[in-house]
Amino acid sequence: MNVSEWIDRHAGLTPAKTAIRFCGRDVSYAQFAELIDRVAAALAASGVKRGSCVAFLGFNSPEMLALLFASARLGALFMPLNWRLAGPEHRQMLEDCPPALLFVEAPYIAQTEAFRSALGAATLVSFGPAEGWISWADFCSQAKGPTPRDPQVGPDTPLLICYTSGSTGKPKGVLLTQGALICNAANSADMHDLTANDIILTTLPLFHVGGLNNQTTPALQTGCTVVLHPKFDVDATFDAIEREGITLTVLVPAQLDMMMAHRRWTSADFSGLRMITTGSTIVPLHVINAVHAKGVPMVQVYGSTETCPIAVYLKAEDARRKAGSTGKAALHCRLRIVDGHGIDVKPGITGEILVQGDNVMIGYWNAPQATKAVLIDGWFHTGDMGHQDEDGYLYVDGRSKEMIISGGENIYPAEIENLLIECSDILEASVIGRPDDRWGEIVVAVVVPRANSLITGDQVVKLLEGRIARFKLPKEVVLVNQLPRTALGKIRKEDVRQMVARVASPH
Repeated sequence: MNVSEWIDRHAGLTPAKTAIRFCGRDVSYAQFAELIDRVAAALAASGVKRGSCVAFLGFNSPEMLALLFASARLGALFMPLNWRLAGPEHRQMLEDCPPALLFVEAPYIAQTEAFRSALGAATLVSFGPAEGWISWADFCSQAKGPTPRDPQVGPDTPLLICYTSGSTGKPKGVLLTQGALICNAANSADMHDLTANDIILTTLPLFHVGGLNNQTTPALQTGCTVVLHPKFDVDATFDAIEREGITLTVLVPAQLDMMMAHRRWTSADFSGLRMITTGSTIVPLHVINAVHAKGVPMVQVYGSTETCPIAVYLKAEDARRKAGSTGKAALHCRLRIVDGHGIDVKPGITGEILVQGDNVMIGYWNAPQATKAVLIDGWFHTGDMGHQDEDGYLYVDGRSKEMIISGGENIYPAEIENLLIECSDILEASVIGRPDDRWGEIVVAVVVPRANSLITGDQVVKLLEGRIARFKLPKEVVLVNQLPRTALGKIRKEDVRQMVARVASPH
């Protein structure tokens, strides 16, 4: 079995039912199955086969989802690229895992052209005018009849490669099998009590496993209707919730903060919602309480790219009783909290969160040492710290890694630090996250200028513009004479955080 059979099954049972509603266009399950058939045949005609990579750069769309399911049918890898990243970041990922085909939407054609020579033999397909590229229509016209099924494609076949930055600043490709998506869909169905009658609103980007797999792919597995937005817009989100019968949606805290600050929040009718799912960062209680005040249970999900992402979740019946908890281990997952020696700790004691399940990645692409460091004896070591209460509910306390999560986006300090110290005016730099009510955390760069340098905070930020995504740019820059270090010369991050708390000021 491969996951494209989900769509085939519903196309047979409920062919006229809307699978995806997108920008005023309803795509039925029969039409979606036909689109997947056509895309799979065109991919095969272009030389894509089991083990090939298909990359996509653009906003949410039915075509993006069709590429995922078509890749599943062929046993190919689907690589969704984060459109918020800068061109050099995309290039790094595409060079690490070269695609056979790269599909790019119009807003990102120019920045892709800048490194076109580095793409080797990749076929470039555009969703807009682009000289020397194949258009989407011409690509689809290559389809020549149904694609034969590969009997070796099944649950163990890798399907999804999602890049996540590492602690060294180099992005790592997380490899998720078709079986991981199948397991994750079962976890989601249990978490949300999914039925085919549900109408799902997806506003999170599908390049994130949270947007793709918290509800979207599980909804299509179940036979729901997915109302898909190209990207998040506050008014469009209110409109959909009030007018389109939405029963379930995922909104991260940064999205909810923007909605709560909007004039429509107080009067908005959320009566159709069964629950709102949130996660990606530690969720402030004021956000939870504001959603509950609207009469809607807000449930948290805990996981990561490496867990597809659903590993732990709170159910609607526990949303108020266990507010602030991320819940219990998913239906098809196991959870442990261990100390520094790998020994399970008692309830109430903080330790590292470990996860086991078929939804966990098989490893990082071309990174055996990084894989070995986190997959130990069948358990994924998350690097996150948490504790369980006496009832077994998980509370996430923080991160042992230095990762910053701002507005739901993962940011690794080393990536920014490595760029800063390239500047001749900067002696050393340390990047940390500072708590922020709206974004969860913001990026703060603490910089030691070289002697006689007159560099300013604004100039520090300009050094990074165009080289990394805008959401990674420091919101604050603190200029200091020296950074606190251990006797061995390692920067003491906790002391840097305390320094920022005392002296930080906007650049």
